[in-house]
Amino acid sequence: MAQMSHLKFARRALAGMAVLTIALMGLLFGANQFSNGSYAPKLGLDLEGGTQIILEPRVTGGKQVSAQQIAQARDIIVQRVDAGGVAGAEVTTQGGRNIVVSMPGTPDKRTEDAIRRSSQLQFRPVLAIAAGSPQAQPSASPSPSGSASPSPSGSAVPVPSPSASVPAASPAPSATNNSALPSAFTTEASPSPSPSASAGTSASPRPSASPSPSASASGGTATDPLSLEQITPELTAAFTALDCSKEDALANLVDDDTKPLVTCDADGAAKYILGPVVVSGDKISDASAGYQVGQNGQQTSTVEIQLALNGEGAKQYADISRKMVPLQQPQNQLAATLDSRVIVAPSFNEAIPNGKASITGGFGITEARDLAQQLKFGALPISFDLQTREQISPTLGSEQLRYGFYAGLVGLLLVTIYSLLQYRVLGFVTIASILAAGVLTYLAITILGWSHNYRLDMAGVTGLIVAIGFTADSFIVYFERIRDELREGRSLESAVATGWDRAKRTILIADGVNFLAAIVLYVLASSSVRGFAFTLGLTTLLDILIVFLFTHPLVTLLARRKFFRGGHPMSGLDPDKLGAVKKTSYAGRGRFTTNPPRVAAPEGSRS
Repeated sequence: MAQMSHLKFARRALAGMAVLTIALMGLLFGANQFSNGSYAPKLGLDLEGGTQIILEPRVTGGKQVSAQQIAQARDIIVQRVDAGGVAGAEVTTQGGRNIVVSMPGTPDKRTEDAIRRSSQLQFRPVLAIAAGSPQAQPSASPSPSGSASPSPSGSAVPVPSPSASVPAASPAPSATNNSALPSAFTTEASPSPSPSASAGTSASPRPSASPSPSASASGGTATDPLSLEQITPELTAAFTALDCSKEDALANLVDDDTKPLVTCDADGAAKYILGPVVVSGDKISDASAGYQVGQNGQQTSTVEIQLALNGEGAKQYADISRKMVPLQQPQNQLAATLDSRVIVAPSFNEAIPNGKASITGGFGITEARDLAQQLKFGALPISFDLQTREQISPTLGSEQLRYGFYAGLVGLLLVTIYSLLQYRVLGFVTIASILAAGVLTYLAITILGWSHNYRLDMAGVTGLIVAIGFTADSFIVYFERIRDELREGRSLESAVATGWDRAKRTILIADGVNFLAAIVLYVLASSSVRGFAFTLGLTTLLDILIVFLFTHPLVTLLARRKFFRGGHPMSGLDPDKLGAVKKTSYAGRGRFTTNPPRVAAPEGSRS
């Protein structure tokens, strides 16, 4: 019965391998018919060429760019590029000032923007809000100090005069009841937020009483980020003159973390006076994007970016949220600015002690993932403008690829010759296994090129050539274990089963070491070395798949054939040539018999 179960498993394994191969072929066919896939693997920068963009630092206010800032920006750009997949891009500096990014193929605008965008996320308290474009001016209303202070752009939110110690008496509309303002930012107190824990989307009405002086924007000092005394005549004038509907409205903006900021929101529908930064973007320890989960645990269609702050950032966020809870709007709103523009400005219903935040604001899932990736790796210390963009030729080209292809064929030929000389007909199992591994590797690399922009460079080709030796080594370990069992006097079917039990542990350990080496190289290296590490890891996993689902099942089925079971001299499994030990056993009545090792049950019988 055990023999039949082995045969049943072997047939199922081979069928599963066939199904997997057909499924990958179908996926590749579909990628070509219904998407932008290709039947050939994508090639890397050294084999195909690509695009080179030179980024020039943007300098404002006479500031100088330091070598440290350039080096830091380069490191961040390298992380952003590497996070996009194993595409073989190169990032270098030029003249100690510019950054040169070389990428294979022709990157789209979204990819370029993701590389050079600063992505500086900051949290600033809101001091005043108005419509982004000029509106009909309402009649002036007296300010608390007795002087007229007209709303700069017709908004219902008045801007207090510099000497004001109390907010305007008329209630300011919140982001939730002003259609011109974003209102989809949520700060979570727990992984599954409840309506009472959300900030901004469902703010509860505020009492008309003035807030506590100790936490109030009206009762603080000029050094208090919540204080309205920060609104100087210069800020008021800049706020009044700002027209967010113009494309260059913020062209000359200078963003100082320690000073108030006059800025627009992302779509120019509203403008803000913001206090100094209370939580900086470098306090973000992790960022991820996905679909928001509702209160009932069901996934919704709303895309969100989840942020986690480190210990210092969580404490700062908790402190500012406690101070802002009792304030009236808009002074109880905390704006999140990305590259100096407000993306969301929620109001607080309660303090947020755990440093968890969730941003939603009409993002697409691709845009949210790009932004989360940039926030995770940190903001560039300076902003960059695109200086030049040009096509570059391959550094190696098709000739080197052809040489690599020839080297692979020579290696495969040598392995084939060795297998046939050492294992006779059994060597064809090695050849068939290597061909199966080659087909799966080609399909995997081509599909990854379509789905994850994987590009095969010369280092990757080297990894594929090296993998031929690793794959052949696994088969040799297995075949030699079978031969050892035949030498001990076992029948072929028993030798195949016992030899596999012993060989698979050795194969798994060897491939495990190779895979760990590939992981270490991939994590610690960059550019072309990562390409080698990736192909090494991929072919190692495919080697395990081939040995378990193709080679062993195929040998199990061949062991039932008379050619192999009978120990034909050309089978490579002849016990006599292997020097098998003949066993002598007691046959009864004083007689002893010597059983030749090649004796086995007739084909089709059960054991």
